[in-house]
Amino acid sequence: MSTPPGRSGFEAYRDPDADPPALVVRVGATELQYHLGCIEDLHAMLIEHGDWMPLGNADEQKPARDGTVEAWARSTANPVGGWYGIKKGLRGRFGNYVPPVLEALGLAEVEHNARNNRMRAI
Repeated sequence: MSTPPGRSGFEAYRDPDADPPALVVRVGATELQYHLGCIEDLHAMLIEHGDWMPLGNADEQKPARDGTVEAWARSTANPVGGWYGIKKGLRGRFGNYVPPVLEALGLAEVEHNARNNRMRAI
C-alpha cells in the first residue's frame, strides 16, 4: 500500500490474535498497531458524517486538527474512548495509514494529492 500522497509505501494486515486484536502497519522497520475495530468504526463514522473529511495526519506528539480523521481517532467520543493507536509513542499517524486500508477494502474513497487529502465512505 501507499500513503495518500503516495510518498511512502507500507504493509498492513489484521492480527486478530494480538492482545488487543490489531490492525498492524509496517513502515520499514517501524510497526504501528491500531485497534482492529478501527476499520468498521471509521467506516461507520464516515457514513454518519456523510461528506468528505480531511485526514489531518499527525504524529502522536503533535495535536490533531479539529474535524479531521486523525482528531476523531484520538477523541474520547469515538467508540474506543480515546486513541485507536495501541503502542504509546506510535499512536498517531492514523490519518496516514488507516484510510488507504479502507480504500483497499472498497469502503472509502481517498484523495491522493500532495497535501490536504480527504476521504469519504462509499
